[in-house]
Amino acid sequence: MIVVGVLGISLSAIFVKYSSAPSSVTAAYRLLWTVLLMSPAVFLKKSNRREFSEVFRSDKKTAFLSCVSGIFLAIHFVLWFESLSLTSVASSTSIVCTEVIWVALGFCIFLKGRLSRNAILCIALALVGSIMIAFADSTAGGTLKGDILALVSAIAVAVYTLIGRQVRTNTSTTVYTYIVYVSCALVLVGTVFVQDVGLFSYGLSPVFVGFFLSVFSTILGHSIFSWCLKFFSPSFVSASKLCEPVVASLFAIILFQEIPSFLQISGGLLTVAGVFLYSLVERKES
Repeated sequence: MIVVGVLGISLSAIFVKYSSAPSSVTAAYRLLWTVLLMSPAVFLKKSNRREFSEVFRSDKKTAFLSCVSGIFLAIHFVLWFESLSLTSVASSTSIVCTEVIWVALGFCIFLKGRLSRNAILCIALALVGSIMIAFADSTAGGTLKGDILALVSAIAVAVYTLIGRQVRTNTSTTVYTYIVYVSCALVLVGTVFVQDVGLFSYGLSPVFVGFFLSVFSTILGHSIFSWCLKFFSPSFVSASKLCEPVVASLFAIILFQEIPSFLQISGGLLTVAGVFLYSLVERKES
């Protein structure tokens, strides 16, 4: 399931490149489609419908945290999509994957978790690989503004991941992700109206891009990672996402002719090695 999730999120950057609309519009369509597609699973199944109503009736803390998680996910989408319009797929996805640093720090500081020395070394190895990809790409024409936006979006999605770790202990994946995505969609639609860019002003391009993002990147990407949080630590789930720049770069080679340099290829190998070694370390410690 981790592998499926990696493939799903790796397609995000590729789909976004095909949208002609502002980042907030593309992100809004992505979440609107997601909510629409998930609604039958939530409201047609009695157990999900009952759990959904009970969360808002008797578990206000879970409902609140889920909504906050959706807000940070919305921030992540808007900033990252904007980053992709300013720099390359390899650079943006690599910097976003520094999320693992912020998740590990948050896990230790706020959730009283611990990371062994070997785990830290493996994460550092994967992170160095991602930085090498980003550096190589930025020297070839990427912008500093795009890199900064990607970094802030990484911090936002780290908060989303950490909240998910807390909430998923007593809430099903379907109900938790549905509340998060509804909250996220409302924030994004509100952002579109505040920016006064028009949700219906850019033709069918963002509509189709949003649909593909919803199916492949949200439902088969983020939702799967939320499910995995019940069985793995947030640091491992985030470390797994470090495969994204490698896979996304391969797609970019085929579709956009973004041929990687030797430094990018070396960074990709380090990233995959770091994630693989980290998974072995955590399995052994568990």
